[in-house]
Amino acid sequence: MNKNWFLIIGIAMVSFLLLIAFVGPHLPFVQEGLKVERLRFPPDGSILKAPLAPSGEFPFGTDYEGRNLISVLIAGTKDTLKIIIGIVVIRYAIAIPLGLLATRKNNIFSWLVTTWNNVFSSIPVIFSALLILCVPALVMNENRLEWSILFLALIEVGKVSHVIREETQRIARKPYIEAGITVGVSPLRLALGNILPNTYPSIMVNFFIDIGRTALLIAQLGIFSVFLSQKFVQLNYGSGEMINESFNWPTLLGQARRDVLSAIWIPFYTCIAITFTIFTFNILGEGLRRFFEKKTT
Repeated sequence: MNKNWFLIIGIAMVSFLLLIAFVGPHLPFVQEGLKVERLRFPPDGSILKAPLAPSGEFPFGTDYEGRNLISVLIAGTKDTLKIIIGIVVIRYAIAIPLGLLATRKNNIFSWLVTTWNNVFSSIPVIFSALLILCVPALVMNENRLEWSILFLALIEVGKVSHVIREETQRIARKPYIEAGITVGVSPLRLALGNILPNTYPSIMVNFFIDIGRTALLIAQLGIFSVFLSQKFVQLNYGSGEMINESFNWPTLLGQARRDVLSAIWIPFYTCIAITFTIFTFNILGEGLRRFFEKKTT
């Protein structure tokens, strides 16, 4: 009997991420409170200015605030996962009923799904995200994080609904569904009792793969210095600056182009963390796909 190694490895990787997110901040080597310490004064009388390169004291180096980078990455795991999973959960909470309602052709829901999908599929997702998140009203909004998560979820609702509609239409052509219609079974009962249970394997696989794709999206936004959690702070009369309010990983990529030359360890280890997350959910999605295929054969 062949083992589903993709599923086993995917579950192990997800478990590791959750362990880091919830237990990691309490580990003894994690810097408590992430104290800002831009200048350090070693016993030899020299002065060290952050960011500091990887060393015995700081295996991953420090960020520009002098905080241990491994501590920052661990502290940001929970926030990063909450943002990514929150976007995908909202997306599917809207897309699933919309896709089911659009199963019948030539109704308003079918038109809405088609239009939504065509509009946002015509340009790369990153451009749509940049356009929306850089709207001045959203940049200055005190609830920017919540609105950003909602808008990023909405961008691909049309695409996900389209996939669900195609799957439900395929199942609706099955003989047992046509037989149910013939004997007068209500559309709602058919949808909940026959169509949805047969589409949920495909939905689950796409859901986890979508988490990986969303992780890549917010990483791209970070490289463009477009953050989901930030607020405007007044410095002097007529001036101020935007500051980040979270340790989520994309915030560490805001100066990636400069860091490649001066502090490459910051984007390097951040990209490793994001890449691990992308691989985690892609592998889990592939494992689930093989699991469901095996059940149906």
